[in-house]
Amino acid sequence: MHFEEVLCLNCLSDLPRTRFHADPANKVEQLFWGKVQLTAASAFLQFSRTGKVQGMLHNLKYHQDKQVGLLLGRLMAEELRACPRFQEVDTYLPVPLHPRKERKRGYNQSRILVDGMTEVWPLPITGNDLMRVVRTPSQTKRGRLDRWINVKEAFQLPDPQALANKHVLLVDDVVTTGATIEGCVKALEQVPGIRISLFTAACA
Repeated sequence: MHFEEVLCLNCLSDLPRTRFHADPANKVEQLFWGKVQLTAASAFLQFSRTGKVQGMLHNLKYHQDKQVGLLLGRLMAEELRACPRFQEVDTYLPVPLHPRKERKRGYNQSRILVDGMTEVWPLPITGNDLMRVVRTPSQTKRGRLDRWINVKEAFQLPDPQALANKHVLLVDDVVTTGATIEGCVKALEQVPGIRISLFTAACA
């Protein structure tokens, strides 16, 4: 599908891009300082609760609009592959949903973003090496402590050796407090030689 069928040219040019991928002190990286170790972290767009980005991500998550997710993924990869800090990434790892939530929705929105990214920057996708084993309630209206308690036991890594010595790029739709990503990283940290980076479609 041509991108103008998903997003008009004016809207595309007006997207609130963060443009801070090359900055190791950007606001996404700062979320994780003193909590978990990330090689690099960034976000493609700036999220606001009433803006265009909110509408796009809402349509992706709740209205079966996979095309907007694929478009965002392609745009994300175009920007990220040009950034030296991320060029040694070996594999994509979409942040997982609980299997029941994924069955209800019909797909994982993070995987749709990754599918779009692979069209521009073909890397392997690590699909099942990180599993969400606890069905956490929605994070939307939770404070930071509640969010962390909500996800800290939510992830499990069945086969750590599958990611040994790899540079893994976690991909998610939006990062707010970083609690979900902290849960993912805690599960991945046991892997020998792993490096973990993060790129999200948006940051709040």
